[in-house]
Amino acid sequence: MTERTVTGAELAPDDAVAQAATRLILAARTGVPTPPVRDVLGSTDVVLAYEVQNVLTAARKAAGARVVGRKVGLTSPAVQRQLGVGQPDFGVLFDDMLVPSGDDVDSGRLIAPKAEAEIAFVLSADLDGFAAGVSRDAPVSAADRAAAAAAVDYAVAALEIVDSRVADWDITITDTVADNASSALYVLGDKRVPLSEFAPVEVTMNLEKNGEPASSGNGAACLGDPLNALVWLARTTASFGAPLRAGDVVLSGALGAMVTAEPGTEITAELSTLGRVSVTFSK
Repeated sequence: MTERTVTGAELAPDDAVAQAATRLILAARTGVPTPPVRDVLGSTDVVLAYEVQNVLTAARKAAGARVVGRKVGLTSPAVQRQLGVGQPDFGVLFDDMLVPSGDDVDSGRLIAPKAEAEIAFVLSADLDGFAAGVSRDAPVSAADRAAAAAAVDYAVAALEIVDSRVADWDITITDTVADNASSALYVLGDKRVPLSEFAPVEVTMNLEKNGEPASSGNGAACLGDPLNALVWLARTTASFGAPLRAGDVVLSGALGAMVTAEPGTEITAELSTLGRVSVTFSK
């Protein structure tokens, strides 16, 4: 009898989640990327992809990592165009992902890293009841932004180092969501600025790679306003039963196009009001 190949669409959801999680965990452990996991998840079932992300989060926590916040991904039209996707997503930040500004990153722990500049918010209050009963994709009002801003202790300049455990960055929305929103590491600047002193939407950003201009943008490139991204994240995490908490770090999303970060690369970003943040990738 001829053996029949089982496709992702025919797999039971639990089996699809288990297969995708196993492949992504192995890729992270070995540094050998996996083919896209949409072959078992499909390319549109975002909820199923977040179930994979939950499995990866549980595995990291079981190994001793501590959740310290979230990242919003795919907020910039430039990054959406680069990756061929059309909606935001989120991933989990762990304590062992933080890199001090100015430090070196071991390129050997990464597969195909890229860097992007963002505004990071550190929360002073829970956002667990934020916009209860409202769709996460509903329009964001000025009152919504004000409520989110009231929960922010301060903001800092940030670099997110993204990396894909999927080979060649060949991703759809389900591939990147399952892969913890393609997150790897993050860098926070040293200058802490309360939102009373600036408007995130007005921030301008210039990023240099090895001393040469490589990317630029502004707050409006991040879902129209980084506070819109914070509202979207608050709604979305609450809808999944894991709301944002006081003390959480939130990477609100790219202000411009991401750039590749080969071994030996130095990345420096300057954000108006928030200052400079930098990192070097070891040779």
